Amino acid sequence: MIVSVELGITGRRAMVAASSKGIGLAVAKELAAEGCRVSLCARTESNLNDAVKSIEGSVGTVCDVSRAEDIERWFEQTKERIGHPEILVTNTGGPPAGNWTEMTDVQWQDGFDSTLMNIVRLSRLVSPGMRENGWGRIVHITSLVAKQPYDILPISSTLRAGISALTRLQADELARDGVTVNSVLPGHTMTDRQLHLAEVRAEQRGTTPEEALKRQAEEVPVGRLADASEIAAAVAFLCSDKAAYITGVNLLVDGGLVRAPG
Repeated sequence: MIVSVELGITGRRAMVAASSKGIGLAVAKELAAEGCRVSLCARTESNLNDAVKSIEGSVGTVCDVSRAEDIERWFEQTKERIGHPEILVTNTGGPPAGNWTEMTDVQWQDGFDSTLMNIVRLSRLVSPGMRENGWGRIVHITSLVAKQPYDILPISSTLRAGISALTRLQADELARDGVTVNSVLPGHTMTDRQLHLAEVRAEQRGTTPEEALKRQAEEVPVGRLADASEIAAAVAFLCSDKAAYITGVNLLVDGGLVRAPG
């Protein structure tokens, strides 16, 4: 007999960052399918509107997560429209690709604001209400480069390793108030970002983006790239009542690619 897993989050209110496409959109759809009321954000209004239309009952705010004032506005509008968030999923597009010697100070600073500070700011806004209510789930979507740095992603590799440490610190502080904090580290996933990185690799190696994608898939022990929905399933579980005893974890969802232990 097949027994379905009830995640126990029907009626919960969730904020999902950078959720108009890719992994963010997949997470928003997964949480909505589990009965959550979802607040989305994106930088582009047309993409945001399309995403909101695709998820019944969702709301959306135009927001650049690298900007503190945008984040605060999204948080306030979420509270007005659906109530104080009980689930937060942080997410953002990756910093530019290239060799570390080519990255400018501006690119490093932009990466710091968009990749790390958005997590600090969002967590700082949502956690007091979660603690007061005695229940909360925070999940940071980062990347396998937190454990296995990539030469063409120096900013992302550096900052996402730091996010792993921040995850542990936040988990330690919030656990006794019923709030768990975890990170999900996706591997090679078929998204617009992956297509862009394939173009960068193809240019470096004198090949085609299609060949670069094929080679990436061959590197993965399971023999393929991930679908965004597979990352979303892991995120949804960590947001669930079933995962109440899991906190401070940096979970690789990479098809076995990263060889480093733990």
